[in-house]
Amino acid sequence: MQVGAGRAGRGLVGAALLAGLLTACSGGADKQSEKQPGTAAGTATAAKTAEAVTKGGTLGPAGSACELPVTFDLAADWKAEAVEALSAGDSEAVADLLRQGPVSAACEVDAKPAGHIGYLRVWTGEPGDDDPRKVLEAFVAAEDGNAQERYRTFAADSGVTGAEVAYQHTNELSGETKQEHAFAVVTGSGPVVVHLGGLDDEEHRGMLPAYELARKSLRTG
Repeated sequence: MQVGAGRAGRGLVGAALLAGLLTACSGGADKQSEKQPGTAAGTATAAKTAEAVTKGGTLGPAGSACELPVTFDLAADWKAEAVEALSAGDSEAVADLLRQGPVSAACEVDAKPAGHIGYLRVWTGEPGDDDPRKVLEAFVAAEDGNAQERYRTFAADSGVTGAEVAYQHTNELSGETKQEHAFAVVTGSGPVVVHLGGLDDEEHRGMLPAYELARKSLRTG
């Protein structure tokens, strides 16, 4: 699926630049003392917290902000917007930001209206032979600065199964390291990756319940 830099796509680019600037200026030593690597226990805690998250709508079906090969529930106040197709005037740098490994950005869900600095992003790809774990490994490997990956399988409440990863990402400009999560499934229309970053570890932890809500409620077909 070829997607790219419309208004939401440019929001993705702008958010990436803003995050780099804010991270570089934010008391790095203080934030570093709060960092905790992702663990299965941490994911389980977020999953329990997700039960208390208020549902704000469903993303993916026809008529929603982003029509996708999957559907899942959004936390209240998170605002979704589709990433529009690349245009001839878009630079290679912009195009690179909107592609990562085997998938391209299709939708971004902004957490700012809910009081957090970060995005839940959905990436989609063309049908192929890779399983969810391989798709996720390629997605993580395609971005510089990723390390300490911890993979596991998961099953959504619907019975849909896929792969999930918790890892550390180091910003090459600021040198700051922060936690990130992503999960992947493979559908008849191609692979789908749902990724959660955030400005720093504190913001990431605050957004994990919304991410877990999406994973638990995931449906295909």
